[in-house]
Amino acid sequence: MNKLILTLMLALANTVAPAATPDEVAEGHMLREITMRGLTGDARALSSFVGKPLIINVWASYCPPCLTEMASLERLSRRFQGQVNVIGVSIDDYPDRALRFLERAETSFPHFIDFQLGVENMLGANRIPLTVLVDADGRVLHKVYGAREWDSPEAVKAIQRAFPGEAVGSGQR
Repeated sequence: MNKLILTLMLALANTVAPAATPDEVAEGHMLREITMRGLTGDARALSSFVGKPLIINVWASYCPPCLTEMASLERLSRRFQGQVNVIGVSIDDYPDRALRFLERAETSFPHFIDFQLGVENMLGANRIPLTVLVDADGRVLHKVYGAREWDSPEAVKAIQRAFPGEAVGSGQR
């Protein structure tokens, strides 16, 4: 009997991924409400993005791969404009450093700064860049760690598959 319980406990332990950060929202779960301090505009509640799919990119000014992928995120945001919201969240401690990074990145989508670690912890950003795909209801669909070419044909197809009910990229708006 004890061997059966031990086997069951070990099996369950292997199916649950440990949280990367305290209070992390796992894939398949709803994001919590949080107000993000604006870096390139006004502060906004995360819930203000509900209604359209959302791509959240977590970055820092000291992260070369973060800068590398910004151009492709900009192209992606333009490609899916009106269909998908794209936002950036800096985990920098100093807004001036984050703003210098954004001058080099030349993006038009909104960016926020996470002084209190609320977004960082909620998304599980224990390594960056982190890009999180969120459905129109606020449910985390997928987390991608590391830099990607977000407007590559493969990435665009993956994003369209992630948001199947949203007619993303089909020409419908």
